[in-house]
Amino acid sequence: MAGWVLRGVAAVFLLLAAALPAGALESFQKSSLTVETASGGRYRFDIELAETMAQQAQGLMFRESMAADAGMLFIYDSVRPASFWMKNTLIPLDMLFIAADGRIVNIHERAVPQSLDSVNSAGPVKAILELNGGMSARLGIRPGDRVRHETFGTK
Repeated sequence: MAGWVLRGVAAVFLLLAAALPAGALESFQKSSLTVETASGGRYRFDIELAETMAQQAQGLMFRESMAADAGMLFIYDSVRPASFWMKNTLIPLDMLFIAADGRIVNIHERAVPQSLDSVNSAGPVKAILELNGGMSARLGIRPGDRVRHETFGTK
C-alpha cells in the first residue's frame, strides 16, 4: 500500500513539475536553522521553505548554484515516508530526512543532478533539508544529529 501512495505522490509532483514553465517559478519564504552534531558542531544555514505542493514540486530545480550556507527545507503537513528525485535539478545535493522531533533519520549524499532515481527516507519524516552536495560529510553531519527550527518545536 505504501508503495502505491509514494507513487501517487511522485505522480502529482511529476505533473506539477511538468506544468511549471521556467518563467512561472514559485517564490519561497526565507528562514534559518541550525544543525547540531553529536560531536558538538553547530552549523547555521539560511534556508528557503518549501511548504506548498507547488513549491515542493519545484524545489531547487533550474538553479545553477547555491550559497555554501544555504539550503531548502521541505515541510510536510504530516509525518510520512518521503521520496525525491533530481529531475531538472542542476546541482548535486545532500538530502537530510528529518523526523518530527528534529532528529536526522537518514542522509542521501551527493544526489546526482537530473537523475530520475528515487531517493527515499528510511522511515516517516516531517521534513527534508537539501544542502549542497558533500556538505554533510564536510561538516560531519550524521543520522541521529538534530536540526533546530520552529518546524520541529525548537529554534
